[in-house]
Amino acid sequence: MTAKQRFVAYYRVSTRKQQASGLGIEAQRTAVANYLGDRTAKVVAEFTEVESGKRSDRPALDQALTAARVHQAALVVAKVDRLTRSVGFLSRLFEAGVDVRFADLPAIEGPTGRFMLQQMAAVAELEAGLISSRTKAALSAARARGQQLGGNRGTQLSSAAKAKGRQAQAQSAQRRANDLAQVLEELRADGASSPTELARALTARGIPTARGGVTWTAPQVSRIEARLLSSKPTQHQSK
Repeated sequence: MTAKQRFVAYYRVSTRKQQASGLGIEAQRTAVANYLGDRTAKVVAEFTEVESGKRSDRPALDQALTAARVHQAALVVAKVDRLTRSVGFLSRLFEAGVDVRFADLPAIEGPTGRFMLQQMAAVAELEAGLISSRTKAALSAARARGQQLGGNRGTQLSSAAKAKGRQAQAQSAQRRANDLAQVLEELRADGASSPTELARALTARGIPTARGGVTWTAPQVSRIEARLLSSKPTQHQSK
């Protein structure tokens, strides 16, 4: 990509004393910096959690995941044990729709790296990744032989498959809108009110559009606002 690759850094310490000393955080920040190295990278946000690794409720981690989705960035963590030792929690983490990187496990990128973390719980995910790799390799070999690929071969998706695809797209769009809700509130508090003003403010903040664009338009903001409005419970429903 031409723009800098975006990262959201997440740090965790177990005690308030560690937080006050800054030693634990500084070591993690150094590990993240060394992992990013000289690559074209930009850390758009940092979040620090003060919590035991045995607990799965992590408000700062939730904020970091939301920020990663908003900025279409990868979440980078110094060490895998800074998140959790629970395989179940890691499985839920990977379902958050965010690319997660660990500075002490560079191979975390890709299906094999995820398998290392999720162990037997990730067999299905690993197989899906391997199938994808084999499919790409087979297509590449077919192209090398001069075989024509693509085109309409008479295969059509069923109505159920199309409906499932539309549902997945709607869910993704709704989650994107929910992630941006807090950002829009902050921009309104700063004086932006109309969709045009909000679009300019989102562009100025460097927040990418749903498709990774760098410039927002008023209609895009209006669609986000419409989704947020439609997802709110009505007065009758809230009673």
